[in-house]
Amino acid sequence: ACALGRAPPPPRAAVRCPPAGACFSAHLANVSYAEARGACHQRRGGLAWVSGEPELRLLLGLLAEAAMPAPALFWVGLKRNASTCTHEEQPLRGFSWEGVGGGTAPQEVPAALGRWVQEPLRSCLTARCAGLHLAADPRDGPSWGWKE
Repeated sequence: ACALGRAPPPPRAAVRCPPAGACFSAHLANVSYAEARGACHQRRGGLAWVSGEPELRLLLGLLAEAAMPAPALFWVGLKRNASTCTHEEQPLRGFSWEGVGGGTAPQEVPAALGRWVQEPLRSCLTARCAGLHLAADPRDGPSWGWKE
């Protein structure tokens, strides 16, 4: 899985692999969601999705390793289809993870992953995508949240 952000290319070492599952890599470019998805597909992967806090920590560590200046937005496989409404009571607000390489993205999302920098627009009419937004917090280091 890969996350695409906007900046110069990261060092080639910007790859992290959990003990089990897919590896994560960071590729930085100023592109749209569709272009990011295509670029990840060309690398025989897909936009990253996160099933729990361990994967989120791994992804945040990878993006910190890429020496990305904050604030920054990274495309991940988080999308809401046009026929799906915004659900304020759900952690991902009606967004879901796109499947990767024929795999199945997690449908159940822990409440801890429901951190939004800004609440998404309330809609049931248009497809929307969201990214992982990183910001520098001088007290606690980088902070994160999803951003439409």
